[in-house]
Amino acid sequence: MSLVDHQEVDVVVTAVAPYGSQVDADGVTGFVDQAKHPSWWSSDVPPPRVGDRLHAVVLDDSRTPPRLSALTTDVDIARVLRARAS
Repeated sequence: MSLVDHQEVDVVVTAVAPYGSQVDADGVTGFVDQAKHPSWWSSDVPPPRVGDRLHAVVLDDSRTPPRLSALTTDVDIARVLRARAS
């Protein structure tokens, strides 16, 4: 499996650093920057922990590892972009 821009994926957090989280999407490693995790924007959401499951969207598949976002607004934008492309 490879990840492509605007694709929605369910991921599991595999490592956490001060700048973001490494995630696994069915065997593909991705990265969620801290600002693309809901906890960055709301004190009601706990910070990411290893083992957390997130629904995310691919923001940039050209990066190594691909950059993802777990923000609802980014998922919504990706859905609009996919709908326009079809």
